Amino acid sequence: MRSKIKSEPSDLDERQSPELGVATISTVARSANEMSRPDFPDAPATAMAQVAARTLAVLIAVPTIEAGAADEGAVELVRILVANGHRAIVVSSGGRLESSLAAGGAEMIRLDVASRNPLTILRNAFILKRLITRNRCVVVHALARAPAWSALIAARMTGVPLVTTWYHAFRQQNFLKRLYNSVMARGDRVIAVSDQIADTIAKRHRDAAGRIVVIPSNIDVACFDPARVTPQRVAAVRAAWDIGAETRAIMVIGRILRRKGHHVVVRAAVRLKNMGLRDFTFVFVGEDHGRSSYSGELWDLVLATRTSDVIRIAGPPDDLPAAYSAAIAVVSPAIQLEGSQRSVLEAMAMARPVIASDLAAGPEIVWAPPAVAEDRMTGLSFRSGDDGELAAALIRLLSAPESTRLSVGRRGRDRAVARFATADAAVRMLALYTELARSRT
Repeated sequence: MRSKIKSEPSDLDERQSPELGVATISTVARSANEMSRPDFPDAPATAMAQVAARTLAVLIAVPTIEAGAADEGAVELVRILVANGHRAIVVSSGGRLESSLAAGGAEMIRLDVASRNPLTILRNAFILKRLITRNRCVVVHALARAPAWSALIAARMTGVPLVTTWYHAFRQQNFLKRLYNSVMARGDRVIAVSDQIADTIAKRHRDAAGRIVVIPSNIDVACFDPARVTPQRVAAVRAAWDIGAETRAIMVIGRILRRKGHHVVVRAAVRLKNMGLRDFTFVFVGEDHGRSSYSGELWDLVLATRTSDVIRIAGPPDDLPAAYSAAIAVVSPAIQLEGSQRSVLEAMAMARPVIASDLAAGPEIVWAPPAVAEDRMTGLSFRSGDDGELAAALIRLLSAPESTRLSVGRRGRDRAVARFATADAAVRMLALYTELARSRT
């Protein structure tokens, strides 16, 4: 199916603390095995049969289709819907991932839903209302705050259920910020991509606890399979990074944003150099849109600490699976609570040991000591912002025998395949949409 890209006219023509009460009744919060039991009323087979009998139209509102969890999440939702015979109408200001939407079969409508201007948000709400009615949408799914406000108003006007997805925890510096963030907890279903995010939502918005369901970000484990990456592809990536054959590459994920914590890695690099460690290079592969001063501050820090010899700011690689294979380990140093980052899951699927801050990935994502025994670990964890702990984790991993690193990576791959496969995401998400669509009839 070909993508239909339009420009809307400017006129108005699973696991949670019991005391917090997070919903686990919804089919999406159940495991696939549990839902497949004959005595379970909302088993996937039943749900899929009901879905097949009725084509669902879902309106997905996302600020941009550039990079980041929400952008990639929109692409994944399109693939799930269209592959199962449904319609996905994506409302966004657009971006470089539009080709992925086209390949997935989306109908895209360009609209400035990234704007935080209250008048623009209200105007967008009426446009979304018209789109919902025209396309007979049964669910509206908002993936960020600005479009969520427009989607909330439009959903209430049309009586269509609203779904929101939290990919990370938002900062709440003051009352206005808390109010702005609160829209993400007002959906008929509030999706958290990790248990940590679910905990945070429930603590901040206790009235939403019964509507929270946990659906982790999922990945294509066939695409991210180390067995499919050739040595030639790996060599091409290392050449692009200008890294010699004897240098150990450590891949640092996350867009170049302050909350992603790249400065913590720079400080850890100083410690490693002072300890006399050689033959390593950190490669920052996140996108930099240049919308803040952070990237300039980061490079100033690199120059001030004289770590430019061990740090590359390379940007996104053209061959992502090969880039993971080219690294000895993958680091996520986030200093603000993240969900199940897709890059962490991809690294695990590529059998790379992961070193993540305690805010970058929870214990349900990366199995690390002391939470698990060493023979079960899939990576290491450190306190967010603590460059000393990060340096210690790196020393521990880099000094380990290759057989140990390979074993850690294999367990990560097994974990990713068992827990974060795309097929499971499709079952869960379609069950949620079907449940909400039924509630309207």
